[in-house]
Amino acid sequence: MTHGDSSLPPLSDQEFAIRLDRLGPFERQPLLAVAVSGGADSLALTLLADRWARGRGGAVVALTVDHRLRPEAAAEARQVGRWLKPRGIRHRILTWAGPHPRSGLQAAARAARYRLLEGWCAAAGCLHLLTAHHQADQAETFWLRLARGSGVDGLAGMAASTPRPACRVLRPLLDVPPARLRAVLQAADQRWIEDPSNENVDYARVRLRGARALLAAEGLGAERLAATVARLGRARLALESATGALLARAVRLHPAGFAWLDGAALATAPEELGLRALAAVVTTVGGGEYPPRLLRLERLYRDILAATLGQGRTLGGCRLLPRREGVLVCREPAALAAPVAIRPGAIVIWDGRFEARLAPDAPTGLRLGALGEDVQQLPDKLRAFLAPLPAAARAGLPVLRRGRRLAALPVADGLTGTRNAIIGLRFRPRRLISPPGFTVV
Repeated sequence: MTHGDSSLPPLSDQEFAIRLDRLGPFERQPLLAVAVSGGADSLALTLLADRWARGRGGAVVALTVDHRLRPEAAAEARQVGRWLKPRGIRHRILTWAGPHPRSGLQAAARAARYRLLEGWCAAAGCLHLLTAHHQADQAETFWLRLARGSGVDGLAGMAASTPRPACRVLRPLLDVPPARLRAVLQAADQRWIEDPSNENVDYARVRLRGARALLAAEGLGAERLAATVARLGRARLALESATGALLARAVRLHPAGFAWLDGAALATAPEELGLRALAAVVTTVGGGEYPPRLLRLERLYRDILAATLGQGRTLGGCRLLPRREGVLVCREPAALAAPVAIRPGAIVIWDGRFEARLAPDAPTGLRLGALGEDVQQLPDKLRAFLAPLPAAARAGLPVLRRGRRLAALPVADGLTGTRNAIIGLRFRPRRLISPPGFTVV
């Protein structure tokens, strides 16, 4: 733990308010969740957000995730709570329980962190999750993605606002140098924790930090890169707008979770827009968070335009099948998620695509999963409902089961034994087919 020092002035409350207000709208008495590790950046964000929220009659809850990756992490999380309590800031510790993977640990930890943070927001009805990514983080993201060969979307860096199923992830500090955040803590006489992993050269981000001085000397400092990232962000926003217009012409998305793709309409657009539209459809229908790899996407795109899909293709958890009505994009049966238990009164998201909510008085012991080959178990009325749907798309429809017995087909709004169990079911994929627009700082 250290105070550090800074030659830059602290970010003022007024400057912070300008940055956060432009990410609105917010409710009249906003509730903000702030991801706080105990490091300087996230603690400074917590203090700034707390003053902003109090000034509007709202409140902040600080959320610390204990990944259980270091023995001292639990004590550090408790220390964050002790620091924030005298300031009247609520604090919660979220723990990554269960076995951790032996490989891909960083990626798994990040996924677990956001799962825990967003899960808390969903349970608390909190619509806004703030993270402390700053100007230097944005520059590092640019370099890392450049090294991976990313295109415009990747090089545009992190968005200031990202919609998630349970909340919005807000990054109001992307244009702020980290030294100004440490100055916020110095002005408040607030200590912080230095994470030893920030010195671990096994991580690419740490190695890049070691090269900062050399890069800055060549005119590639964080401030210059931030300006470049902002320009790329504007280009990404324009491409997203044009892609959205193409999707409106070329795609019909069904609320049962499949889509029809018009290959002829796709062919009328520039290739970059066509590839983006295809990636959007596959990612949405497949319930994925990230688009498929470009090489496979390009091959599929060429086959669609040449009408050479044959018996069909698979990509991103989807099947793409040529039909008279166009190209059917539906869920690949082998990629469907396992059934999940759903309790009365609870909300669950299944297969990264469907959100279901049970009535409080619904029976217990229900599980939400795929219809699969159980069409014949349905009564005649429901089989008739499914008849107009493409046969290949039926297997991925969500159903409720008790044990092995089908209890409900929510998408038909008709029940087969569990009356009034479902209050709501909707197709709510992780990634919207046409996003709300990249937010440029």
